[in-house]
Amino acid sequence: MARKKNQINDKALTVKRRLVAHTNPKLPVAEQYRTIRSNIQFSSLDEDIRSLVMTSSGPGEGKSTTAANLAIVYAQQGKKVLLVDADLRKPTAHFSFRLENHIGFTNVLTKKTKLLEAVYQTDIPNLSILTSGPIPPNPSELLASKNMDELLEIMYENFDFILFDTPPTLAVTDAQILSNKAEATLLVVSSGTTDRNAAQKAKELLTNAKARLLGVILNNRKIESKDYYYYYGNN
Repeated sequence: MARKKNQINDKALTVKRRLVAHTNPKLPVAEQYRTIRSNIQFSSLDEDIRSLVMTSSGPGEGKSTTAANLAIVYAQQGKKVLLVDADLRKPTAHFSFRLENHIGFTNVLTKKTKLLEAVYQTDIPNLSILTSGPIPPNPSELLASKNMDELLEIMYENFDFILFDTPPTLAVTDAQILSNKAEATLLVVSSGTTDRNAAQKAKELLTNAKARLLGVILNNRKIESKDYYYYYGNN
């Protein structure tokens, strides 16, 4: 019984660490997410970027954690944010935010459910989540459909900023398809893990898909003590 309780506590702690922008907003890593937000906004001064695809070259590079925290810092700015778990093969958002996943993105894409009926409002003000829903047999075809174009317009009508967490680019074509439809794309690489050639290939695939690639987020970089800085402010 004690072991099971410890496992539950470890899982809760892991979730808390994943959403550091919400649980520990004054930590330097949370500040880095705000810096990414600022850089995105500065990348297009004439108009706000309203839809963004987050992808990586391979699995396990921190893409979903980065997407969740970036969605949080956008919501903290007062924007009405929708985080969409568009990884219809290996979804994780429902784990990170501890939500049910019986109804989600696939139900809305197939017009079985209306968008606002499938969206979860989190305990983070302004942040809504659309989980993946049931895993379909044909994710790429669903994402490339006219239904996706129509759904994106409905999302624009109801939210200020939409962030799509997609599968790795080299694994399947889903990220390329959504990158072509969204206004901008970010590629996440993991320091010391991501293969240079794989990252270059992912960039080429996204470019070929006519994605507007804003840049690359370097994740998991080891911070030297002399490079470390602390939150500057009260408390």
